[in-house]
Amino acid sequence: MAQDVVSDALNMIRNTKKARKETVKIMRISNLLVEILKIMKQKGAIKKYKIDPKDKSIEATLGEFTECRAVKPRFSCDRTQIERYRRRYLPSRDIGTVIISTNKGLMTHEEAEEEKTGGSLIAYFY
Repeated sequence: MAQDVVSDALNMIRNTKKARKETVKIMRISNLLVEILKIMKQKGAIKKYKIDPKDKSIEATLGEFTECRAVKPRFSCDRTQIERYRRRYLPSRDIGTVIISTNKGLMTHEEAEEEKTGGSLIAYFY
């Protein structure tokens, strides 16, 4: 395990999906990871997740997705560059989501384009 909680958790989720398992238990949590899981749940990549504050872990039930990864290094982009990074990380125009950390909180690339704001790229999934 590395020092990046988000990258480790998304790797665990991806490996669990490749092993054709339904649930994954993530032993390290952070507020950023919880916000990423909320977005993934809204988009259907995760069916549900449960935070256990006693063990400091998250148990997540996986939904429909092919790939999920953290963006390293975390590029900062303004609103005009979002399309460029979307083309770099996602396979098609209508498939997938890039998660961006803005000054208004975490949001998808569609929400960031609507708000006309940029930020730092955190992760993507499709």
